[in-house]
Amino acid sequence: MVLLIDAGNSRIKWAWLQGDAPGTESGIDVADIDGAPLASAWRNATAAVYTCVAGDAVDAALRAALPSGCVAHRVQSQSAACGITNMYAAPSRLGADRWAALIGARTLERGPLVVATAGTATTVDVLDADDRFLGGYILPGLHLMLESLARNTAGLPHAQGAPVEWPRNTDDAIHNGCAGAQAALIERVQARLGADATILLSGGGAEALSPYLVCAHRRVDNLVLRGLARVAADVMK
Repeated sequence: MVLLIDAGNSRIKWAWLQGDAPGTESGIDVADIDGAPLASAWRNATAAVYTCVAGDAVDAALRAALPSGCVAHRVQSQSAACGITNMYAAPSRLGADRWAALIGARTLERGPLVVATAGTATTVDVLDADDRFLGGYILPGLHLMLESLARNTAGLPHAQGAPVEWPRNTDDAIHNGCAGAQAALIERVQARLGADATILLSGGGAEALSPYLVCAHRRVDNLVLRGLARVAADVMK
């Protein structure tokens, strides 16, 4: 059985490969990583295809949790893979999770794409109609933005606001300001790419960010796992 693992900064998510797509997703917080529960969950894996952007210690813990004899393939960014061309100045420096998400996005939609992933950080990446990754943006995720204001100012709370047209209290003012800034970048990138560009919104913060996008967009499940499923099709040949 082929295991797909997305080890991010906050969460480790995994799914079994079913056909050419990931099956039901499971996950734990990185802070709660423990080899025994993972080893039990992954005991049937014969191969694993994974990304890890959470550091060497987490990578070592993941590998230790895999059963003996399991073939582990860590996905790293490269100049081209699965039909996608990486235009990063130094292709290997692109985060592996962003690279896998782009590959996953292409399995869902053709044409120009804005791939926005809202997690610990929010990333906004662009694929053109010729399957070239043109570049992208990284900014603090919504939670980090809110936390930064609460931590670094004397009078502002850790806001629990809601989407409103005209914020009339401090919580709403902070929440709408931070979420609106993220949505505005996504919409600006789409405008630059072209009106026919599709926006795919993914990640743990997608639900909170979605109401602030005034343009059409598609919510999708974990794009990284979808990308890993596509990579697995090549790796397991």
